[in-house]
Amino acid sequence: MPVFNLQLKKIVDDSYDIEIGYDLSDKLVSDILGGLLPKANRFAVITDSNVLPLYARPITDKLRAAGLPAEIFSFPAGEKSKSREVKAMLEDEMLSRGFRRDCAVIAVGGGVVTDLAGFLAGTFGRGVPFVNYATTLLSAADASVGGKTAVDTPLATNLIGLFNQPRKVYIDIQTWETLPVRELRSGLAETVKHACLADAAFFAYLEENIDAVLRLEKTACEHIALKNCEIKYKVVMQDERESGLREVLNLGHTVGRAVETVSDYRLTHGEAVAVGLVAAARLAQELGYMTKAETERLEALLVRCNLPVRIPEYVSREELVRKLYTDKKVRNGKLRFVLQDGIGAVKQFGENVYALPVAEAQIASVIAKM
Repeated sequence: MPVFNLQLKKIVDDSYDIEIGYDLSDKLVSDILGGLLPKANRFAVITDSNVLPLYARPITDKLRAAGLPAEIFSFPAGEKSKSREVKAMLEDEMLSRGFRRDCAVIAVGGGVVTDLAGFLAGTFGRGVPFVNYATTLLSAADASVGGKTAVDTPLATNLIGLFNQPRKVYIDIQTWETLPVRELRSGLAETVKHACLADAAFFAYLEENIDAVLRLEKTACEHIALKNCEIKYKVVMQDERESGLREVLNLGHTVGRAVETVSDYRLTHGEAVAVGLVAAARLAQELGYMTKAETERLEALLVRCNLPVRIPEYVSREELVRKLYTDKKVRNGKLRFVLQDGIGAVKQFGENVYALPVAEAQIASVIAKM
């Protein structure tokens, strides 16, 4: 039987800029006019109900004033909207308004918006370009950078999605001024995570300057925005599609994502990650990878951020342990954890292996004590 071999090898350059600054909406418009999205004739501004009046509508107005056809597509704010159903609703609405393969997506919002819009952009018309305009500290630290896009399902979080890199990311620090205090503090969890896994000096900086960050002092905010990008870039550059090293960015997320879901999202993502960071640190301490003093430093910093370090009483411990098995790092039915190696590094368990199989009883014991 004849065999016809298709040669489809290709080199792809997914490089892009991350611009950090204040009130970047005019820069977004000028970049598009300058050819950032050269084949796009229409622009779908995707946002949520909270960000819509604050930033998405003004940005859309500026695009239209510059002669760029733009329309808004919004959905109810909140983690529960990061679903296949909302993605399908947005896609149907875009199709009904005549959007086709010659469009581009502009995601304006936090992590839910950028995750959802990036996934949509990767599948709409078999793929259209997109940019992220991050309006929260959480999205600036994590979701808007790196190209991981996904939705949640009732059974698992972030397991339905794809890797899709934006054409550019705008981190508008000025938008942090309109964040509710709880959301600002929540956003610090991913920043603390980055320091824990990659930079002991940055961890010390946060210990010394966390109050300045919470006061939104310019120098401190610019510094943490830049450090978040640098740390994530160094990981993503080496492992864009999470074949090994990129798993380190899931530090704190095995328990964190489970707590977030089992709490029915009464905890924000950042609050849940804070709890997950403590759980992972305590597990690392039991295994001899962290000292008690290092675990206490982490907890103390999270407390100063006004983030939780204990599992709420209303969260069922038994249900939480069961939920751990929906984590994307599970292999052959075994729980796997990314663990700190002191402060500023993660433990490596073999060549390109950064997650350790852990017995259910061991992590259940840690959870019971929290």
